[in-house]
Amino acid sequence: MAKRVVSEEKRRRRRPTRSGTVLSEELIVETALRMLREHGSGGLTARRLGLALDCDPSTLYRYFRGMDDLTLAIGDALIGQALRGWERTGEWRADLRTVGLRIHAAYVAHPQAALLTASRVTGRANELAADEAVLDVLRTAGFPLSDTVRVYHAFIDQTLAFAALDAASLALPPDTLRADEDMWLSTYARLPARTHPRIAEAAPLLATRMVTSAYPTALEMLLESAAARLAAVGGRRR
Repeated sequence: MAKRVVSEEKRRRRRPTRSGTVLSEELIVETALRMLREHGSGGLTARRLGLALDCDPSTLYRYFRGMDDLTLAIGDALIGQALRGWERTGEWRADLRTVGLRIHAAYVAHPQAALLTASRVTGRANELAADEAVLDVLRTAGFPLSDTVRVYHAFIDQTLAFAALDAASLALPPDTLRADEDMWLSTYARLPARTHPRIAEAAPLLATRMVTSAYPTALEMLLESAAARLAAVGGRRR
């Protein structure tokens, strides 16, 4: 039988920890994010988290069913950070562009957490709010339901895929990341036009563009495609 979900108020530790801290889901998630940033996913364990919070590791299970449940909460917190302060303008392309860039930025700001959570479906409040908002932006713009789901699917998956890809680069050791970026100048820029004509002509631009995220460009291409589809159906809601 599945465990009954208990409200945070009922699960909350009544007494402060030895250091005087009163635990909460938010504090645990914030501490987990810090540990991921400092030690990577391998450094996030119940024992280490308990030490960081000055509490017995078993206390964490008053708030989360296990470490995987905590992982979902971390992913949902990143989406919450993206949504914080976001307001719709009523212009669907601008609204999707903004929320997409916000979600991407929230994930790459926490590379280790992004690698752990970008592929997960949390089913939590912030994720549901983001999904509802994106679907409503598209439906309000006049996309038919089938096209709404199609664009929503591409939009969300593209955003999270680029977040994971960019986070993976940022999570590399600094020397490794620097070596990868230098490859565009040390190798690609030196290829002769005789053997690699297309790379040679594009090398200066490649050296500039390939060390930055392609997400803004890909997002714009997706929005252009969606706009063309909306024009084709006459912008009528169905």
